Amino acid sequence: MPEQSTANAVRRRAPFGARLRAAMDARGPLCVGIDPHPALLAAWGLNDDAAGLERFSLTVLESVGEQAAALKPQVALFERHGSAGMAVLEKLLAACTAAGVLSIADAKRGDIGSTMAAYADAWLRDGSPLAADSVTLSPYLGFESLRPALDLAEETGRGVFVLGLTSNPEGASVQHVGTDRSVAARIVDSAAAENAGAGTLGSTGLVVGATVGTALADLGIDLAAANAPILAPGLGAQGATGEDLRRTFGAAYANVLATSSRDILKAGPDTASLQAAAARTLEGLPRA
Repeated sequence: MPEQSTANAVRRRAPFGARLRAAMDARGPLCVGIDPHPALLAAWGLNDDAAGLERFSLTVLESVGEQAAALKPQVALFERHGSAGMAVLEKLLAACTAAGVLSIADAKRGDIGSTMAAYADAWLRDGSPLAADSVTLSPYLGFESLRPALDLAEETGRGVFVLGLTSNPEGASVQHVGTDRSVAARIVDSAAAENAGAGTLGSTGLVVGATVGTALADLGIDLAAANAPILAPGLGAQGATGEDLRRTFGAAYANVLATSSRDILKAGPDTASLQAAAARTLEGLPRA
């Protein structure tokens, strides 16, 4: 594509938050994780190699891509196969784009200066072989360390999901520090500032575990005020239900993108079974 045409295409792309809101309104608030664990590959009758990885990943896209608001490949499970695995991830992300399915690269990148700029370039630049619609980021070198990614996402109409309040037991030792001005609360406030004036839904999202329980209330965090898409892993196999999500997120529930991986993926490799599992999961998610 000529350079001028590429620039025009970038300008025409709606912001990620608006595109995600449209997908959630049309399909429901489900994100399906593409997590090719060795045990899942084996259960599908696939080898734990690049060929098995590709078959697994493209089968998930082809089976549930029209049901999910977004798909979330877990980057580490592609990286473990080296360059061949990353080539599969590139193919998957390109296939998502071609199919009109939003992608969230679950890479949890975070660094400073030129290194953060390079991560941003890899995941958010138009023309990058790893370009996704959004990427997960870690803010624990300071929220402003993410500036290269925040700025490039805005420029290209892409988005980010910043780790805010995770449900792993170790997370509280960092994220809960500060009580009413906790680290987590400051991250949410910073995301809210990025989303100010965004309209229907901002493009700077937050990762908040579906099983955080009362932590949001305990820390005085108002997620609804952040106008942020909320990526909520933990639905299904990790124990959270749709009703749990509504109770946990309250007024912010309308912005929650509930993530299920193993609970759906274990139904494969049969396409109809995967579709049925995704449909059951969607039925269990109350509409906002």
